[in-house]
Amino acid sequence: MSSPAFVTCDLLDDHPDKEIQTLIPSLDGRFFQSYGARKSFGGQIVTVKCFEDNSRVKELLATDGTGKVLVVDGGASMRCALMGDMIAASAVKNHWNGVVIYGCVRDVDALAELDLGIHALAAIPQKSNRKGIGEVDLPLYFGSVTFNAGDFIYADNNGIVVAKEKLVDL
Repeated sequence: MSSPAFVTCDLLDDHPDKEIQTLIPSLDGRFFQSYGARKSFGGQIVTVKCFEDNSRVKELLATDGTGKVLVVDGGASMRCALMGDMIAASAVKNHWNGVVIYGCVRDVDALAELDLGIHALAAIPQKSNRKGIGEVDLPLYFGSVTFNAGDFIYADNNGIVVAKEKLVDL
């Protein structure tokens, strides 16, 4: 793993003229936590909307993700995980920079060893259903941020920001 290429605080400070959205921590106590070994990550956004079904997450992370981050709107479900160690290992194998999940993950000790940025709301041991349900490349909205496929996301332990254009080389 290489050292971080950026700090989100500095991205905001260094680009006051750019339209950059900052994910707002929720008032209901839902905060994103870092689960992967890569603590600073970013890239071009790919989106998937799914609720308690990780079929599309698994499919997408099995494709070439060079320079990309998968943003998953899982409806903030706390009932099952949308990614575990096997799907995350596939993401590493396929060169994804990271995954942001508005929902849960599982296998957290294994995730912590993988060279992948992973932010999610919580962990739960329950796996999701697989019924092939989910939509790809839709605009997503959570945390007061709109995530559009093709925009750029940057995440670290300070938070998550989204910009229409690339702000730093990763």
